[in-house]
Amino acid sequence: MYWRRTICGIAGFYALGRVPATVIESQCDTLLHRGPDSNGVFVDGRFGFGMRRLSIVDLDGSDQPIFTADRQYSIVFNGEIYNYRSLRDELLSLGYCFHTKGDAEVVLAAWVHWGHDAWNKLDGMFGVAIWHAATRKVILARDPIGIKPLYYSWQNGSLVFGSELRALRAVPGLAFDPDPRSIHDYFSFGHVRSPRSIYRQASVLDPGHVLTYDGAASPEIRPFWVAQYTPSAPRPLDDWVTGFEKTWLKAVQDQMLTADVDVGAFLSGGVDSSAVVAAMARLSDRPIKTFTIGFAERAYDEAPYAEAVAQHLGCDHHTHILAPGDARDILPTIQRTYDEPFADPSSIPTWYLSRIAAQEVKVALSGDGGDELFFGYKRHLTERQLGSVPAFARRAARGFASLPPFPWQAGNRRLQRWQKTARSAGLPDGGTRFFAKTQITSPEFRRKIFAGTLLDHRDDDLAISSLASEYYPDMSAISRDTLEQFAMCDLRINLPGAMLTKVDRASMAHSLEVRVPMLSQSVVALALSMPADIKLRRGVGKYPVRAAIEPWLPPGILNRRKQGFQIPLADWFNGDFGAHVRSLWFDSAAATSGFLNPAAVDAIFEEQRSGRRDHGRFLYALAIFCLWWVNQGERSTGG
Repeated sequence: MYWRRTICGIAGFYALGRVPATVIESQCDTLLHRGPDSNGVFVDGRFGFGMRRLSIVDLDGSDQPIFTADRQYSIVFNGEIYNYRSLRDELLSLGYCFHTKGDAEVVLAAWVHWGHDAWNKLDGMFGVAIWHAATRKVILARDPIGIKPLYYSWQNGSLVFGSELRALRAVPGLAFDPDPRSIHDYFSFGHVRSPRSIYRQASVLDPGHVLTYDGAASPEIRPFWVAQYTPSAPRPLDDWVTGFEKTWLKAVQDQMLTADVDVGAFLSGGVDSSAVVAAMARLSDRPIKTFTIGFAERAYDEAPYAEAVAQHLGCDHHTHILAPGDARDILPTIQRTYDEPFADPSSIPTWYLSRIAAQEVKVALSGDGGDELFFGYKRHLTERQLGSVPAFARRAARGFASLPPFPWQAGNRRLQRWQKTARSAGLPDGGTRFFAKTQITSPEFRRKIFAGTLLDHRDDDLAISSLASEYYPDMSAISRDTLEQFAMCDLRINLPGAMLTKVDRASMAHSLEVRVPMLSQSVVALALSMPADIKLRRGVGKYPVRAAIEPWLPPGILNRRKQGFQIPLADWFNGDFGAHVRSLWFDSAAATSGFLNPAAVDAIFEEQRSGRRDHGRFLYALAIFCLWWVNQGERSTGG
C-alpha cells in the first residue's frame, strides 16, 4: 500500500450555516482518507482542514497543520520551498521565532509578514491553505507554474478544496456532474483545460493565483504572477550559455540540498534529464541514483542512451523494460490515480518509473519544463518555419489535410502528422496554431464521433480560433513573434495541464516527490529574458542548454533526434492491447453515455485494425474514458 500526501496534499472545508464541529471534523477525516502518514485535522467552527504529509524536510518536527504562537493563523502546505532557509533567516532578523526546522512554518510566517507579496518570494512548488481565525478567512495559493495541483468547489455558500478531485467528491451533499465542455476538451487535447475540471461544479486554481474566501460572498481570485517575456539587453551568445550554466548548477544544488532524504533522478538520455543528472554528478561526492524506462520495441527505446549517460557520469542506474501487458494490467490503477480522464499514454511509463524510483529514494529530480522554456519541441521548429511562410501559401497548404489515406499503415502515420501541420498552417497567429497542434484528434474526426450526441456542433471551422481568443484575446500582447506566442501557450497551458499533472499524480501515487529544477525561479526568469533566436538557433532547440552541458556528457549523445517519452501505441493496438480496449468499450456502458456516437467509434476500431488510419491516441483516450465512466457510475451509486 502506498500512502499519498493527503490525497496528494491538502484538503479542507468551509461551510455556511450552523454545522456542528463534529460534522466538520468528520468531513475533513473523509477528505483526507487518513492513514498512517496523517497529520492532524484542525477545526474552527464552520472551518476545517488538514493534510497527509510525505516527510522530506524536518522529518519528525513539521507535522501539519502548523500554527502561529497566538494560534490566529494556521497552514497546511503541499510542496517544497527551496529558498526557505534564506527566508527563515530574513524573518528571524525581523523578530520572528520558529519552532520547527521545515518550510511550512516559514511560508506561514512569510504570509503573516508580507501578505500576498509573500507568494513571489517563494522559490518552489506549492499548494497552500492558510486560515486566519480573527477574520474567518481562508486563503488558497498555487505556485506560479502549476507544479502542484489545487482544486476547489463553491456550492451553496460552502467552499471545499483539496489537492485531488476525490477530496472534493468525498464531501456529502455536494453535486459533481460531468461537464460536456470538459469532456469535449478531453477528446480534443487529451486532458481537461484549466480552469475547468471534468465536473461542472469543480475548478482548478490557475497557476500563480490566490483565492480568498471569508464566507460572506463568492470567493475572490486574482493572479500574483503571470508568465511574460522580459527582453534583456543584447549580449554575446557565450554570455547566455555561461549564464545558463551558472544558473542551472545553483538551481540543481538548491533542490538537492533541500531534503533530509536521498535524492535521485529520472534519466532518459535526452537533453533535459541529462542536464539534471550531469549537474547532480558535478555537485555530489556520491553516485547519483538514476532511473529509466525502456521498451522492447527498439524504435521507442531510449534506455541505451540513458545507460550511456549514467555510465559516463558514474551513476547507480536502474532500468525497467515495459511490455504491452504491463500497460493493460495497470490501466485501471492509472485512471484512478488521475481522478479525471487523462489521456497522455506516457503516464504509463511515468507510473512505472515512479514505482522503481520510490523503491530507492524519496525525492527524484526531473527535466520537465526545459522544452517549454527553451523551445525544444519539434512543433516549435515547425512554428518558426511556418512563421516565415507568406499567409496565402499557408492557407493553400490546408488543402493537403483532405488527402485520402495511403494503402500502408506506416505511411498513414506520417500522413496524419503532415495533415495536422497543414490544418494549422493557415491560422492567424502562433497561439491559435498552438491550440491546433496540441489536439489529439482533428475537428473533422470529432464531428464524426460526436454526431448526434451532447457534444455535437462544437467543432465548426471557427472553433479553434474562438478557443484561442477565449484564452488570449490579443496574441500580440504576449509577443509579436509567433514562435513566442506559441511557446507561451505551451508554458501557461500545456505544461501545467498535461506534463506536470502527469508526473505529479504518478509520483505521488508512490509517495515519491518529483522536483523540476528547470522551473526554479532563476531558470524561468533567465529563459523569459532570453531572445527566441538564442533558444532556437539554426534549427536547434534548447541551444544554450545543449552548449552548456555538452562537455559534461558522452561525445555525440546530444546529436540524436529528439524522441520524447513515447510509447509504441500503434503496435500495441494491433495486438492484445487493442482487443482489451475494445472490450472496455463494450463492457463499460460508455456507449450509452450520450457523449460518443457508438457507430462512429466502432468504425474507428475497424480503421485501426485495417491499418487505414492510426487512431492510437484516440483509442487510448477512449480506454481511459471508459474506465473513468465505470468508476463514475460506481461512485454515483455508492458502489
